[in-house]
Amino acid sequence: MLTELETLSQNIGRLIEISQRYNEARLALEEQLAQARAECEATRAELEQTREERAALQAERDALSAKIDDAQVRLNAILEKLPRARAHEPDNQLDLLAPEQQAQANHDANNDATRQGENA
Repeated sequence: MLTELETLSQNIGRLIEISQRYNEARLALEEQLAQARAECEATRAELEQTREERAALQAERDALSAKIDDAQVRLNAILEKLPRARAHEPDNQLDLLAPEQQAQANHDANNDATRQGENA
């Protein structure tokens, strides 16, 4: 009977050890879970802030786009009011440029027209 009590006592001791290890592991996992939840919440807050910044940038972009469109309309209205010079007239401003500058000015004008067409 004494041997049985000793065996039972040893088994109880082992069960207590196992229980303590499981409790320690559970506490460690709970701590990891709490940290993961905190990181998740921080990431959500950062995501919300990023979304707000994106929305602000989109609003700014739209406002600038509207200003550009308005300026383009005004510029076109001004250009329509200006008298048109004929290419063979002596007061053509391009005639005042050197030939290479004249070619560059024509090239720039063509690029501007192309960009305007792309933006439309």
